[in-house]
Amino acid sequence: MSASTPIGRYFDVQGGQVYGHVREGDGPALVLLHYWGGSHRTWRPVLELLGPTQAFVAYDHRGWGASAAAPGPYGIEQLADDAQQVVGRLGYDEFVVVGHSTGGKVTQALASRRPAGLRGLVLVAPAPPAPVGVTPEFQEALSHAYDSAETIGRSIDQVLTGRPLGGALRAQVLEDSSRAAEAARSAWPRQGLVEDLSGSVGKIDVPVLVLTGGADRVDPPQVLREHLLPLIPTATLTELDGVGHLSPLEAPDLVARHLADFLRTL
Repeated sequence: MSASTPIGRYFDVQGGQVYGHVREGDGPALVLLHYWGGSHRTWRPVLELLGPTQAFVAYDHRGWGASAAAPGPYGIEQLADDAQQVVGRLGYDEFVVVGHSTGGKVTQALASRRPAGLRGLVLVAPAPPAPVGVTPEFQEALSHAYDSAETIGRSIDQVLTGRPLGGALRAQVLEDSSRAAEAARSAWPRQGLVEDLSGSVGKIDVPVLVLTGGADRVDPPQVLREHLLPLIPTATLTELDGVGHLSPLEAPDLVARHLADFLRTL
C-alpha cells in the first residue's frame, strides 16, 4: 500500500466509540496504546520519526480525550477488548501492539489471548503484570494526581519525567491529563493498577521488546527485571539512560529507533 496522511476516525466499541488517528501503509501495522493520562497524541513524536509508509493506529482509550464519552467499565480486560475491536475494524492481517505504561498492561492482557495476526509487542515503560508494593494509601494518593493543573504539574516534575519537557509537550500533557471522564480517571489507580495478570502472561508467544527508562520512578528497570521478565519468556529488556516514565515524549528518537529495529527483526 502507498503512504498516506493520517486521518482521524471513530471506531465502534462496546457501548460507544473511541477516536484515533490511522495511517494506511506498510505492515505489520502498529497499534499504539497510551498511558494513564495520555492520548493518541502521546505517540506523535515517535510516529513522526518512523518511516512515512508505516501503517498505524493510535487512539484515545475509552473515557479519555476524544473518547471521553465512551462509558465504563474501564478495566484492563475491557481496554483489551477495545484494542481487539479496533484491530478487527481495520482488518489488520499482521500487527504489532505498542503499549505505554497502563497501555503496556493492556497490551499484555491482549497478547495473552493470542489474537490472530499478532506478530510482536513493544512494552514502553510498562506496568508489570501484577501490582508491586501497592498499598491502599498509595492508590488513594494516585487517584488525586490529576485533580488540577497544579497536581498534574507536580506529577510531571516529581514523578513522570526524567528529562524536562518542552513547553508545547508539557502543555499537551497538562491538557491530556485533564480530559477524562471522572470514572475513567479513577479506574486505573483503584482497579487497573491492582488487576493481576501474572497467571496469563506466560501464554504470550510472540517476541516482546521492553523499553524502560533508567530514570523511571513509576516502573523502574529493576521492578521490570524482577516482576515482568520472568513471567514472559519471550521478553527482552533495553534500558534508556536518563529517561523517565514518559519516554515517548522525553526521548522519541530512542523509542523510534528501537521500535524500528524491532520491526526489522520480525
